[in-house]
Amino acid sequence: MRRHNPVRVPDSHLQHGLATAAASTSESKREAVVPVIEKLASQDVQERIWACAAVSNLIQNDSSTRRLLQGKNVVGALIARLSDNVEEVVVEAAGALRNLCIDGGYEICAEMFNKGILAPLKEFVPKISSVLGQIFTDPKSVTEATRFVYEFAENVITLFWCLSETSSKALNAVNQLNLVPFLMAFLDPQSRDKLPITTLTAAAQCLYVLTEENPPAADEIRAVSAYITCLIDIARGDVKLSSKPNSKVGESLQSSSEVRVVAFKTLVCGILRNIQPLPILVPAASIDIDRTIILPFLLPLLTLDPANSVETVQSLLSTQEKEVLEKQQVVLKNGAKTDHKTKAEVELERIESELRAVKLALELITGICAELPDPEEGDEDEEIEEEDDEEEWESDREDDITMEHELVADGEPTQNGVQSREARSIDLVASIVPPCIKFIQPTPLSYPPSFQPSPHPPTTSALIGVHIAALECLNNISLSIAELGLPPSSPSASAISQQMSVVWDAVWSLLASIGVPETGGIATASQQRMQIWNISLGVLWAVARIRRGDPHLIPQEERVRVLMQMADTTQEEDIKVMCLGILECLAMNPDPAHIVANKVISEYILSYLPNSGISGTSRPMQPEVIIQAASSMIDIFSDEDSPWDVNFRQGKWEVALRKSVDGVRKAIRSIDRRKEGGLELRRRGDEVLENLTAFIKYRKGLKL
Repeated sequence: MRRHNPVRVPDSHLQHGLATAAASTSESKREAVVPVIEKLASQDVQERIWACAAVSNLIQNDSSTRRLLQGKNVVGALIARLSDNVEEVVVEAAGALRNLCIDGGYEICAEMFNKGILAPLKEFVPKISSVLGQIFTDPKSVTEATRFVYEFAENVITLFWCLSETSSKALNAVNQLNLVPFLMAFLDPQSRDKLPITTLTAAAQCLYVLTEENPPAADEIRAVSAYITCLIDIARGDVKLSSKPNSKVGESLQSSSEVRVVAFKTLVCGILRNIQPLPILVPAASIDIDRTIILPFLLPLLTLDPANSVETVQSLLSTQEKEVLEKQQVVLKNGAKTDHKTKAEVELERIESELRAVKLALELITGICAELPDPEEGDEDEEIEEEDDEEEWESDREDDITMEHELVADGEPTQNGVQSREARSIDLVASIVPPCIKFIQPTPLSYPPSFQPSPHPPTTSALIGVHIAALECLNNISLSIAELGLPPSSPSASAISQQMSVVWDAVWSLLASIGVPETGGIATASQQRMQIWNISLGVLWAVARIRRGDPHLIPQEERVRVLMQMADTTQEEDIKVMCLGILECLAMNPDPAHIVANKVISEYILSYLPNSGISGTSRPMQPEVIIQAASSMIDIFSDEDSPWDVNFRQGKWEVALRKSVDGVRKAIRSIDRRKEGGLELRRRGDEVLENLTAFIKYRKGLKL
């Protein structure tokens, strides 16, 4: 699944569904919809311009009105206006379509793609490039084209990246347009100090989306060393950026320019991550971009405190009501509306932009966490061929030692540098875990009650994005540490254990605060809670694997009950698997005081094996869950000297496991290897089945 854009605010956070669209829309807005649609095709130019602008005004933070407009084919009408013979109509139509994309998300982007929006958009690319070139040659002589380039280009570019995320078909169609040179022209040194930061951000956002898991675009950037140099210069901060405000926002951009620059550079860091690894012949290929460029820029962004941001938003909301009233009084007095935003509106947008920049930073760090150094990498040096004579061997060894010293001087670990790699991992964990724990804690604006609107939907959407990104970051860093398999004697093991203990408690605290999601609930809030639970379970399982056998990893009765409840009520295999995996680790607490907890957990896990004879709810045949249950039973009772092994003997679970073998085999054979992940799951299933039969034979041979 493609990652959600950091600057899109889909209306999924607004509590209106299609069924309630008409009922939840004010009468005045419902009456305004029909004339808007009619005037989009008016013979009067001013009416067409007005109608395009009215669409943007009507849908602002109002999903029900947007859907009413959709029902009247507003998308098709606006796409038709992209071919209007009046430039201002085209600009306003593109702006309205852009706002529809941002508010409507994938659903409306798919409609635009299906209705052929790419055809007119494609025609705009050479026109924008031409006018852009004129401005750079002689800015004073083309003042009339400035608004076209600054505003229209932003809208067109935004439409491109929104469409790129719609589907593989849409992405392939956008790939055919070869947009990389067009977009990189905006970031070129001769351009970026003349253009507003919003235009640069739109181009960077489009490049970020296009290069994410999309080889054609990524390869196109890799092939031009000047592009790579340009991106690295921006990420390092070696650039001069224009502070010239966009004509539409006036001074509001000036006051928020710092946040906008941060968001822009964060997107550039994302592009650099997407295009790695760089070609060997490119000079920048020798640089560790993640550690020398991206992390030094991103980590300071994690100092933001969401609690302070929410407190400011709540204060601004009360201020905003007063400012809006004053603005309306001016309108009534003078008879003319103003596009200028109030101070509260500007500050609310700044806070939202700041939160979204943090969200993207967390997503990028999440990717870096998935690539923590492996302590075993140092053991993969080339072996010396046995046929070499002793003199050649000694010569080669001297060269190796010289190179080893050079690597140490450059800060790189040697073959014996496992501790150095571990230290780097610990430093990264210590830098990332504390802020992520801060970011996962809910705020008063994070999760509104079901079917209740948020006091400020954009902030709520941004906050939830930050919470999820922080959880995913914790998940990746925990999984990476679990994969390292640090032995207890490792110098890093103690520090890691302490960090993971804090993560464990923090995630459980989060889950306690948001509550168990309603089963089968359709409310947005319930769906969001379910997403938080899914990721949190992944974090808990990774942490539990790291702390398995730790006497401080206590199987608390309430937490065990919640995990069993989640596994019993969900139909999702992956959730059941995670719950069983966590329970497995909790069952292996070495304190004899928890033998009873081990029995309760083990019986529960065993009940997921077919024909085991252990009473439990009727379980559906879910191969991945059955494989996990069998694997868990093997791991829990692999050591007959463990204090809890008495449960295995007294319960005669060897017999139960033997009865389940045929059912386990049947479940594994039912796996469709042609489906995504099916081949890997079948291999794992075959391995677990082999281990299960060997385990049963081993336990029988013990004659305990």
